[in-house]
Amino acid sequence: MSEQFSRPVAGHVPVLRLGEVLLVTLQGDLYDTTAQQLQQDLSESIANSRVTGVVIDISGVEVVDSFLGRVLAEIAAQSELLAARTVLAGMRPAVAITLVELGLTLPGMRTALNTEAALELLTRPAVPSRSGGLRQESP
Repeated sequence: MSEQFSRPVAGHVPVLRLGEVLLVTLQGDLYDTTAQQLQQDLSESIANSRVTGVVIDISGVEVVDSFLGRVLAEIAAQSELLAARTVLAGMRPAVAITLVELGLTLPGMRTALNTEAALELLTRPAVPSRSGGLRQESP
């Protein structure tokens, strides 16, 4: 498995490449400009590296507002357009409750309890569903 690290820069979230997957770990508060930069960085990384999956670990995030929820949904949509599946890992119960209360369902984004489960989800082949989208193949 090849590993590549992006250099940490103020206002940027590091992106780690693990084989065919990009791993992003969010810690603490994510400011609006940093979230927008992450969105742009991930799109460029997916296009340049041709990875097939993105894992966003939010286990270190205690609060999600409507802006961050929208950014996460947009990352998933952009990733899908660039032929990469996105899995959101490590969501805390309070974050899930907040997203539901805000009416944010994060379409196109799968969830996993932790990063290991997210990576496992991405190793399963995706097969077309009857509605035309992709679904995970059962083991």
